[in-house]
Amino acid sequence: MSDPLPTILLVDDEEHSLAAMRMALEDDFECLTAMSAEEARGLMQEHFVQVIFCDHRMPGTTGVEFLTEVREHWPETVRIIITGYTETGDMISAINDAGIYQFLTKPWHPDHLMMVAKNATDLFRLTRDHDRMSLEMRYLSRSVEAKIEEQRKALREGLGFEAVLRAVNSPMNAVIEQARQFATFDVPVVITGENGTGKGQLARAMHYSSLRSEKPYFEFDCSSVDDDILEIELFGARRGALPGLTSNKTGLFQKVDRGTLYLSGVSNLSPRLQLLLLRAVRDGAFRPVGGHELRHSQVRLLAGTERDLRIEVAEGRFNSELYYALSKAGLTVPPLRDRVGDLAILAQTLLFEMAEKHGKPVSGLSDDALQFLSEYDWPGNMRELENEMVRMLIFSQDALLGPELISRHILQASPVSDAETETSVDRVLIGTGTLKDRVEQIEMRILRETLTRLKWNKSRAANELGLSRVGLRAKIERYGLVDPKRSSEPTSGEEE
Repeated sequence: MSDPLPTILLVDDEEHSLAAMRMALEDDFECLTAMSAEEARGLMQEHFVQVIFCDHRMPGTTGVEFLTEVREHWPETVRIIITGYTETGDMISAINDAGIYQFLTKPWHPDHLMMVAKNATDLFRLTRDHDRMSLEMRYLSRSVEAKIEEQRKALREGLGFEAVLRAVNSPMNAVIEQARQFATFDVPVVITGENGTGKGQLARAMHYSSLRSEKPYFEFDCSSVDDDILEIELFGARRGALPGLTSNKTGLFQKVDRGTLYLSGVSNLSPRLQLLLLRAVRDGAFRPVGGHELRHSQVRLLAGTERDLRIEVAEGRFNSELYYALSKAGLTVPPLRDRVGDLAILAQTLLFEMAEKHGKPVSGLSDDALQFLSEYDWPGNMRELENEMVRMLIFSQDALLGPELISRHILQASPVSDAETETSVDRVLIGTGTLKDRVEQIEMRILRETLTRLKWNKSRAANELGLSRVGLRAKIERYGLVDPKRSSEPTSGEEE
């Protein structure tokens, strides 16, 4: 018999909001709904509620006031308040008064709501387990309790797999499931993926889900680092080994003893460094620069690479013995272009984080903006997406960010419907096809980008492109370009 679903109480005075939240959560949770604090209070007395989502602005008793009462009578229940960024000051007070675990901003994304709910129920379970273990270990040393609290803190700070944002059907789900299994086995793992795909975040989550979670964790990027400096950073150096080194330097393999070391860019290591690393991985032995005696360290090594190490071995650029020593297990992180379903939650979350950091309130990205973002291939992956969110935030004038704020090269990307064509303008220029066809591909993208950037003001677009209004209209019809805001409305005349 399967375990009962966790119970969540949804409180909002707007019926459509309750229905939307229930629809997003009801497959994984037992959902109770209330349209007032009084009704919610009655449900709390009748049911074993693990998590509450409560709207802040309600007539009569506010969300903060109600959750303050919940904190007093049902302190174990995880309390989450739903609000807008304009109420940030109120929320600081709410966190103190009502013990709010998290506040969710409007408009929320269903996948984000689901992830917050799962994290909250995990926290509820973890807190109860912690309380139970604390009672069982009342007469044990205080250091054991401190370690449990440290693990709880690590989970809440988002160091585990829960911090990897993704949609319900994301291709990252299979990767994370593999990573969870690898985490519990004390073996080296090679994590392959393009730059900016989140390999370091995955490595960190594996450490905090492993038996070494209480031990040190360090990350180091081996790319573009001089051999001499890299050798010292990894293995340390004796005093006087190099000019200006007046004291012994402790290397990462000594610092991370019994812990986890994540080295990114291992495919860039020189042959000499590959041999030194091989000895450290295979035998746990290393010699500090300028030292004579071997030192030993029990380090679990996680290696990140943007290139397939099997190909590097086949072409003679990577030591085959080191490859087999490192690749007891392997993970491949998909690029952002293969995670189109994740883009909405990733972009919105990054935008809200940047908005909070810079103190500029926003309500999210419009559907049209998300559509353009999803049609771009993101060669810079998460780093490029984060930069784009910052740029859009800087230039935004309204709370809801539209496609006119998106960078021009992204607006000019090939639409999803043209998936069989080359997406890069450079590739169109050097590709195959008639001159007419290739010119039309570029012309269509320029028109689409200009109209979007100018919010489909055809007078301004025609003027910028040096076309007449009639000529612009003819090209719009020729390429089947449609104003998203008017695509579902009958045409009543032409806008300026």
